[in-house]
Amino acid sequence: MKNRTLAVKYLNKRQNGAVLAVSLIMLLLLTIIGITGTQVTGLEEKMTNNMRERNVAFQAAETALRAGETFLTQAALPSFSTAGTNGLYNETGVPPKKYDNWASFNTRSYTDTTLHSTASAPRYIIQRLKNIGSNSSLDASNFSENELYRVTSRGVGGTSNSVVVLESFYKR
Repeated sequence: MKNRTLAVKYLNKRQNGAVLAVSLIMLLLLTIIGITGTQVTGLEEKMTNNMRERNVAFQAAETALRAGETFLTQAALPSFSTAGTNGLYNETGVPPKKYDNWASFNTRSYTDTTLHSTASAPRYIIQRLKNIGSNSSLDASNFSENELYRVTSRGVGGTSNSVVVLESFYKR
């Protein structure tokens, strides 16, 4: 019995808090893993929000682009000018570029009740380009011209930071 008591006392003196040190290291590792997981989750939420904003801006731009193409289907079109009155530019007019401030240019606005989560209404411009020939034969008496238009639209997402610009060509 005396030997057992000495053995237990000897073992207790040898440990000197090793369990405490190992426990603290394990706790530190678990804390680092938890913090990293939280940061990754926050980053994923930001990426998801940015993707949603871009998707809303894309849908707004696409809606305005279709509105511009539908505008070109009318039988008689209004006149196109160099100044771009009502968003209608001729071939010598200078329409806004992608990163220009579209508020300072003549543009057409598209309003729709389904686009409720955009920061501003999507806008579009139509530029009449030079006429192109459509007949590939060499018969000059059977030649017809087609009118070519460039439709450019700009959509904004939930904030003004997410912008999508689309462009299409329309032959009439």
